[in-house]
Parts: sequence; structure tokens; C-alpha cells
Amino acid sequence: MAVEKMSIAKALNESLRLALDTDPKVLIMGEDVGKLGGVFRITDGLQKDFGEDRVIDTPLAESGIVGTAIGLALRGYRPVVEIQFDGFVFPAYDQIVTQLAKMHARALGKIKLPVVVRIPYGGGIGAVEHHSESPEALFAHVAGLKVVSPSNASDAYWMMQQAVQSDDPIIFFEPKRRYWDKGEVDTESIPGPLHKAVTVREGSDLTLVAYGPMVKVCLEAAAAAQEEGKSVEVLDLRSMSPIDFDAIQRSVEKTGRLVVVHEAPVFYGSGAEIAARITERSFYHLEAPVLRVGGYHVPYPPARLEDEYLPGLDRVLDAVDRSLAY
Repeated sequence: MAVEKMSIAKALNESLRLALDTDPKVLIMGEDVGKLGGVFRITDGLQKDFGEDRVIDTPLAESGIVGTAIGLALRGYRPVVEIQFDGFVFPAYDQIVTQLAKMHARALGKIKLPVVVRIPYGGGIGAVEHHSESPEALFAHVAGLKVVSPSNASDAYWMMQQAVQSDDPIIFFEPKRRYWDKGEVDTESIPGPLHKAVTVREGSDLTLVAYGPMVKVCLEAAAAAQEEGKSVEVLDLRSMSPIDFDAIQRSVEKTGRLVVVHEAPVFYGSGAEIAARITERSFYHLEAPVLRVGGYHVPYPPARLEDEYLPGLDRVLDAVDRSLAY
């Protein structure tokens, strides 16, 4: 067993390094990913070690980056493209949803597009406009795309490996405010399938479901609730498309209550689909309505107000209390 303690950023870097080293068809493309090593240094040192033909600094043209990746994938490559910030993905949205997501079905299964689109997402870093978005539901709604987000270093390392090896296009959301959170990574033991949810804390009174940056908040909420005698289970969803509804259902039918937490706005967010599906599946097991905690239905605010916008410990605990009060 080779266990190392590393940050999420370091885990992603090591995972991409392994992917480049293992498969000569893997390429990394994006703005400033080469010489600079990326804004968050996720690709630091990779161009130096693998060359400019494998780690490619592109023009500032997201549509062109993804369009080029599609062409390369058609020729047998496995491109990993970086969108520098979440809000910059929209110039490439057309390429992603009308080409990348559709090509496999359009070709009746004869063509595969193994492209990974990396997107640092979410707030909490005091950034300016267009740098703190959570657009995961927009991509999860599109058939043909798989959408994932790690919450810890181990998942960051292994989920990136699994994403690069997948023959399906994957939108890989990286929680940027968690980049420097550290954890243990076993680099020799795959933790599980890419799209399976994981119970990260056992409980019996209520289930909290989250993914990406909100998993840490939910764990803190569960610990705080425990001090008041409440037993809260925390499920790390890991994948927003497909969603592991079976895992959520098993947990809810044990606890009888569900609160879904995500940083994106509650309105039309991933929590809405989860709430509807679990209500259909587990209606007679629910002791309370499924509640949702998330961002407000407003443009992401200036940095000085983001602490008011982002779901924090108090808002999660309020939802836990409201659910348990039924």
C-alpha cells in the first residue's frame, strides 16, 4: 500500500501526470496550462516533463479548445481540456452540448469521444464576476454527458484517472476553494466506481446529501448536530450525472429524512431532481418533506457578500432542525 498525504490540487496533478505517462494518447490543453502550470497550478511541471506537444497552451478561445479536443478525440486521442474558471465555459457550451454530448448517439454508437473537460467551480475564494459559478445542473441536464465532482484528495486522484480512461465525455468539476484541503491518498487501491455515492459518515436520524465543496460543510454540520444528540448520515454523491439514486434511497429508508445541499442555486438545481426522485421512490419511508439548501436565485454576488450567499453551517443546521421538527 502506498499512502501519501496530499492536497486536492496535488492529487489532481499527480493523477494527470500518471495519465500522461501511462497513455501517449492523453493530451492536456487549455489557457496557461503549460508554462504557467494553470492558474491554480494543477498542471504545474507537466509541460516541462512531457513537452509542448502533450501539454498545450492554447489561445483564449474556449469554443476552439473544446472543438479541437473533439477533433483530436475523433482521431484516437484522449484530450483533457481545462476551462480556466467556471464562468468561462459558456463560449464552449455550444460545442459541449451540441457536438461533444451528441456525437455518440448521432453515429449510432460507432464514434466515441473520450474528452474530459476540467472546470474549477464554485465560490469562496474572493474572486471577481464570472469566477465563482456553479453551473453543474446545466450540464447534468444534457443527455450524453457525465458530470462528476470530487470532495477530497483521494477521489480527486482516482476519479480523474477513471475520467481519463472513460470512453464517454466527462465534465469534471473541481471545487476550487477545496484545492488546498489535504487528505490521504492510496495510489495503489482504486476506491470504487466513478459514479457511486459514498457514505462518509454514518447516522440514523437524517441523511445529508452533498457533493464537491459542500461535503465538508455537511460533515461539520453532522458533527455539530451530534453534540445535540442528533445522528446525521452524510452521503457524498460524487456524481451529478448519473446520480446514484440507489445509495440515496437506502440511506433515506434507514433515516426517514433527507436534506440535499449544494452550492448552486436551489432553483432548478440538482437537489430538485433528487428530491423528486426520492419522493417517488421512498414516499412511505419519509418522515418529513425532502428539504434543499443551496445558493440564492441571484447572480453570484461581489466577494464581500459571498459569505452571505454561500450555504454555510448555520443554514444546513437550520434545515436539519426543520426536518427533524416534523
